[in-house]
Amino acid sequence: MSMPVGYQKYLDFFEKALNEACGSMRFTPAILTESMRYSLQSGGKRLRPVLFLAMLNACGCDYEKEAALAVALESVHTYSLVHDDLPAMDNDDFRRGKPSSHKKFGEAHAILAGDALLSYAFDLLLNEAARGEQYRRAAKILSEASGVDGMISGQSYDISYTGKSLGKEELLTVYQRKTGALIAAGMKMACAIAQKNENIAAEYGENLGILFQLTDDFIDEYGESGEAGKTLGKDKRADKLTCIKVFGLEGAEALADEYAEKCRVSLKGFEGDASFFTQLVDCVRDRTN
Repeated sequence: MSMPVGYQKYLDFFEKALNEACGSMRFTPAILTESMRYSLQSGGKRLRPVLFLAMLNACGCDYEKEAALAVALESVHTYSLVHDDLPAMDNDDFRRGKPSSHKKFGEAHAILAGDALLSYAFDLLLNEAARGEQYRRAAKILSEASGVDGMISGQSYDISYTGKSLGKEELLTVYQRKTGALIAAGMKMACAIAQKNENIAAEYGENLGILFQLTDDFIDEYGESGEAGKTLGKDKRADKLTCIKVFGLEGAEALADEYAEKCRVSLKGFEGDASFFTQLVDCVRDRTN
């Protein structure tokens, strides 16, 4: 996945902040700290915290003051990946080219590592909430996006719809909640801190999340396993509800183009430099990992 101008700057800042946070972990027993660090430091695009930092910058805020919130956001995302890889969920042995947490530490410790990452994220959010009402609002945004009206709901729909022949409405419900909610959350959090209107960030983020999940389906169906860094073909074997299953390749590609355009249109009312976010749309649409 090629990155827009500025992505590496935000990524480098975030990786430094994350490594510092991981270095300060002293949880016991030691395997708990080790398993949390293992998944947090496994690399990846860091799309959610990068979007948070980029939106802060676009809103005129000093993004370097908000490292703790970026780490909290990525901790929630990482917990979801650890649990998503479990045998009872997507049953994937690899994540970002490395053994999944349950393959490295065992299923029980992977469950606990995911639980610990979620509670760690909310410890960070509570600490930041003392800084003012806008930080309490940011914490609420992440709580809602990661909970029963957001990511968890999407995961539940994903499981419930497996093996069933359904349509566009059900597909988009899964994508908007499972992926779009958390991608939008970081951008909305940034707007809350900047005390800016959250609507454009919400619309763009949710559309980008749907686009990201659409291209994820393309990668699972047609990608190269070495480049993707995970087991491919799982969704088809498990009879998951995917855009390929609902629309076929040609229809799915057209839907991805539609959501790429929706992302661009949603930025037209943005007050500030939206070039980073516009460039990111093309990167997500054309990504291969």
